[in-house]
Amino acid sequence: MKNLLTIAGSDSSGGAGIQADIKTFAALGTYGMSVITAVTAQNTQAVIKVAEMSREMVKAQIDAVFSDIRVDAVKIGMVANAGLIRQIALSLEEWGAQNIVLDPVMISKSGCALLEQAAIEALKEELFPMATIITPNLPEAEALLGKPITNQEEMEKAVRELYLLGPRSVLIKGGHLQSDAVDVFFDGEKMTVFSAPRINSKNTHGTGCTLSSAIAAHLALGNDLISAVGQSKEYLTKAIDNSISLGHGAGPVHHFHKFYSTDG
Repeated sequence: MKNLLTIAGSDSSGGAGIQADIKTFAALGTYGMSVITAVTAQNTQAVIKVAEMSREMVKAQIDAVFSDIRVDAVKIGMVANAGLIRQIALSLEEWGAQNIVLDPVMISKSGCALLEQAAIEALKEELFPMATIITPNLPEAEALLGKPITNQEEMEKAVRELYLLGPRSVLIKGGHLQSDAVDVFFDGEKMTVFSAPRINSKNTHGTGCTLSSAIAAHLALGNDLISAVGQSKEYLTKAIDNSISLGHGAGPVHHFHKFYSTDG
């Protein structure tokens, strides 16, 4: 079995963060482990409070996992400050981590800021060059580049610009566009557009976490980047199509849709 590590925040409602990551790892037949960077009090409507872990605690968690267990891929999600970003980069370099999927989480589904402005530069300088792939959505790509991205043509320009910041490949997710769900992938040589019909559902809590975790799992399982992205997008589309109406806001996707239905 392949072993996957998520380095991210905890979501008390279970729809995003490390909870979504571990559910995704399990659904795809891999073993999930976690390093918690922050504990959030949140539900389907809002992020109410965030308590960040110390740099020492994050280092200790990473060391505990890598010193004992083989790690086949790493997914990095919410990392709220520059100090934690630098520690994660140092630790992953020390342990020779491979298959690093970086989801630059900056804004929650409910619109709450999750990344300090000062940390954006640290993210680009410290973690982008280590990443096998980065997976920003449109608002995150706009924040990283400091300009609006409103259509597929602009996405294709933006993915090239983000690639120049050092990652091995870039996937910009176009879920915020009004058209079909179009994602643009670039690995420095080839650009690939992934398209899927837009599913009319408000239950999209944790979609970014789920997609990036699925990519990490597929990379660990031996798939190349394009195949990993394609299979992960198919998995997420079905998870959204079978999403769970939970709470009063944006409910979660159904990570285990291929195993059981939520009907009844």
